[in-house]
Amino acid sequence: MAKTHSDDDVTSTNKPNTQIRPRDHALSPALLARVFHQPSLIYFNAVAECLSVREAGRRLNIASSAVTRQIAQLEDALGMALFQRDGRRLTLAPAGEILYRHARRLTLPLEAAVSELDMLRGLKTGSVRIATVESVGLSVLPQLIADFGRRYPRLHLDVSVVASSDVIARLADERADVGFGFVAKPSSLVEVAVRRDVRIGVVMRPDHPLAAVPHLTLAACIAHPMAVAKPEISIREVIEPFLQQSALILPPLVEVDSIRLLVELALIGGYASVMTPIGVQNEIKSGTLLFRPLEDQGLPTNRFGLMVRAGVNLHFAPAVFYDHAKHHFGSVELPGAI
Repeated sequence: MAKTHSDDDVTSTNKPNTQIRPRDHALSPALLARVFHQPSLIYFNAVAECLSVREAGRRLNIASSAVTRQIAQLEDALGMALFQRDGRRLTLAPAGEILYRHARRLTLPLEAAVSELDMLRGLKTGSVRIATVESVGLSVLPQLIADFGRRYPRLHLDVSVVASSDVIARLADERADVGFGFVAKPSSLVEVAVRRDVRIGVVMRPDHPLAAVPHLTLAACIAHPMAVAKPEISIREVIEPFLQQSALILPPLVEVDSIRLLVELALIGGYASVMTPIGVQNEIKSGTLLFRPLEDQGLPTNRFGLMVRAGVNLHFAPAVFYDHAKHHFGSVELPGAI
């Protein structure tokens, strides 16, 4: 018996690696071609983009149960699972990745046509999918979005806060139009329009003992309680070799996967948080926190970038936002920027 789908469950089995739907015969290629012109493909694209049935339903302005039903019908027609669930996390199954890659190529020209027709009517509507690292989402992006929204109130912005590696991945597989992230090494998958090199340092309260140290290094920091980013945040990859060199045995550290939590730990006063100043500009400006660059020999800067997928021709809404973002980031002052 086939499993009953809940509102936020599009998998057809409890086993996350199962690819076959519980039906005897999938549809023939001729009949499948007809299926792909039905709403199920639109619903599939929406779920594949946000990896959430509820969010897809919200975007499409329909009940999540209707989305689940359409996905189930599409999976039954294919005889294969398009999504799989690992705990509470929804991901594309191999069949779903193939279908999404080709489906986006079909729907993107239609989306571009709608945007251009709206331009002709003077409506200037459309949507922009933005992928950003948390630090940018906390600091620079809110003002950028507010300024953009006043100028283009009819354009819809869809912002996802993800790790730097996911920013590049979303741009590469066309799940995002514009990305903000740290670029550890060059990638042929993306084009970086604006590059800013930012110093890595320590954020602390002005009364912290390390604030009086003239030449601050990680070796000096480890004598005090320290908070650092987990490996999924790009800065950890940069500082890890220097952490290992700073002591034979590292003391206990507080490791977090949130830039905001690094800031809050510094605000409390007990911790020195290793990070760039991006994400903490307001606190630095007000004087509640102090940023001191680390002076470890050979410690590189962290390179921030505004990115798009390589070779892409942006449609109206993403192109307008991209130009706006380039101008904004070219003029914004960042503490610790070189």
